[in-house]
Amino acid sequence: MSQNRTLKLSAGIAGTGWNYTSWMHKDMPADAGENVDFYVEQAQIAEAAKFETLFLFDVSHVGAGNIPHYLSMFDGATIMSAIAMKTSKIGLSFTASSSYTDPYNIARQVLSLDKISKGRASLNAITSNPGGMVNFSRGHLGKSDQYPMHREFLDILLGLWDTYEDDAFPRNKETGVFLKPDKMHTINYRGAYFSVDGPLNISRSVQGRPVLYTAGSSTTFVDIATSYTDGAFIAGPSLEHALYTATALRNKLIEKNRSPENFVIATSQNAIVGKTDAEAQQKYMELVSLDRYRAMPAPLFFGSAERVANQVQQWYEAGAMDMLVVTQDYPTGLADFAELVVPILQDRGIFHREYKADTLRENLDLKKPLFRKI
Repeated sequence: MSQNRTLKLSAGIAGTGWNYTSWMHKDMPADAGENVDFYVEQAQIAEAAKFETLFLFDVSHVGAGNIPHYLSMFDGATIMSAIAMKTSKIGLSFTASSSYTDPYNIARQVLSLDKISKGRASLNAITSNPGGMVNFSRGHLGKSDQYPMHREFLDILLGLWDTYEDDAFPRNKETGVFLKPDKMHTINYRGAYFSVDGPLNISRSVQGRPVLYTAGSSTTFVDIATSYTDGAFIAGPSLEHALYTATALRNKLIEKNRSPENFVIATSQNAIVGKTDAEAQQKYMELVSLDRYRAMPAPLFFGSAERVANQVQQWYEAGAMDMLVVTQDYPTGLADFAELVVPILQDRGIFHREYKADTLRENLDLKKPLFRKI
């Protein structure tokens, strides 16, 4: 746990949820993954509770056996742009895979979202299932290509986001000077997987650069995350597992002369919360009863608001996370957490009561990066 930061919260908005069952619940829109009103409602619940950011995981390689959410979901950049117009403070993050996409397009999409939202955009750049590469004309590549390609992808992203220096655009009508040409920089990148000249045709972010995450748990992931990104999403099947990866990340940051306090370690948990343990159990059993063919394990963060708040505090103070991504399977899971758990965390001084700034980077207590000329 950082001594200078409070806990950060993210809302992992994921359509009908991370299971086969929730879509059948009477209170869950069956088309939630393609329902803009549902997404806006979830975003506004999180913003009212002062969550730092929204988060949207993604998948681009599906089959009939996937969970309903994977089979029916919005493109991340598109839905986050829609949400940007209905919110004013909360961060907006979507996921893109370096295994499937081109860095120029993603750099432009994220920076466009950042401009639309006035400095609230972030990206989770990941590697993905090699089986999906054929959908993007990359069927000739395999698993061994993914991490080398990922490094190139991240290098290019950072370079393109620093196409323009902060004062590159006077846009002075009296002098007729729109751009100072010496403040525009190409990257002229040539790699084994990508060749990108630049420049990007959108000015630098008010944040310096959009916040950049990656996700994983391997040794290579730890090295990549601590070399390129502002944060990392790690698995949290147990406190011990999350703490092991979080510790590895912080140690590697220190080894590279980076401050762990300028980096956000996040893990996600599906929380089913009630005013009492019995109420939470009832909500869980409602979901279990909907699908007699598939077992649905109870979530790790589960029970009364007091019990779940204790779990959040334990994980945070142990150093297993800087940010909790709250996902939901029960239709009111996010609203329940916001209404019941957040006030307890605020009363304990673990979570803030108001946004401190207008940009995501500031609200995450991350320093604005200096312009990086390639």
